[in-house]
Amino acid sequence: MCFSYCSMPSKVSCLYLLTVVCWASALWYLSVSRPSSSYVGQVSIPMRKAPKVSKNSTFSNIRTRSLNPHDFGYLINEAKKCQAEPPFLVILISTTHKEFNARQAIRETWGDETTFPDVRVFTLFLLGRSTDAVLNQMVEQESQIFHDIIVEDFIDSYHNLTLKTLMGMRWVATFCPKAQYVLKTDSDIFVNMENLIYNLLKPTTKPRRRYFTGYVINGGPIRDMRSKWYMPRDLYPESKYPPFCSGTGYVFSTDVAELIYKTSLHTRLLHLEDVYVGVCLRKLGIHPFQNSGFNHWKMAYSLCRYRRVVTVHQISPEEMHRIWNDMTSKKHLKC
Repeated sequence: MCFSYCSMPSKVSCLYLLTVVCWASALWYLSVSRPSSSYVGQVSIPMRKAPKVSKNSTFSNIRTRSLNPHDFGYLINEAKKCQAEPPFLVILISTTHKEFNARQAIRETWGDETTFPDVRVFTLFLLGRSTDAVLNQMVEQESQIFHDIIVEDFIDSYHNLTLKTLMGMRWVATFCPKAQYVLKTDSDIFVNMENLIYNLLKPTTKPRRRYFTGYVINGGPIRDMRSKWYMPRDLYPESKYPPFCSGTGYVFSTDVAELIYKTSLHTRLLHLEDVYVGVCLRKLGIHPFQNSGFNHWKMAYSLCRYRRVVTVHQISPEEMHRIWNDMTSKKHLKC
């Protein structure tokens, strides 16, 4: 892979530049027509060993027999991230291995943990294991620089998005239970953090419990096998889904993370992550609140329009930088 000696004054800057070059080289290399399976197994992946967590350390009241035990080990973990001081908000971002540019754009814009000096925010990227050893090694190197990546030992795929979200719920409940709120979102989402923190969550007010909000959808299963959101009747026989929040972005109080994770252990898995979370919420008797600030579609940019939203979907890394720079440089302007 990419190894070199560095004479730059800042080791972090050097490693960051090296990571960017390595990612560019790796993605170019992977774009040529080599079968990925021919290379897997020839590379030794130096995955860090995460500290072992006692099975009964957090979830001592779970019934012994689980329908979905979620017994995947951590391949990359940041177990000590919350030890010093609990954050006000944990951001969990579902991403894939090749989306380095998106992750970096988030780190440099709305996901920057240092943006709000008076509010502690942690940003974490969620991944499974790639079937390509090169990509696993690149993510490992990226993790060693930024320390904001969590990986569990399941195959990273669209149909495993539910496992990825449950991984985030499990991580919060285990390693960061004293945080006040959690935002779960995707890597192509722009988040208006100022709106989210100060207008919606309000750090100076008493923390809410059993709280869940986002863009609430009331719908039913799609039976057309050609659809991306196809739901087989034998997997979900009901004609309607319970109310659920679009997976593009939703916010919940931290106590809900453990409640959903515990409930998932005894709830049949569905591949549609946001629907599945809705099913768990129904079992818990928690009703998601509708919030018009969460948008699960793309919106043309205008300063005043984006000041009113919490999330916007389908934003590229380049757009993310442009929007962030414009909004931060024009805070003095009134709409």
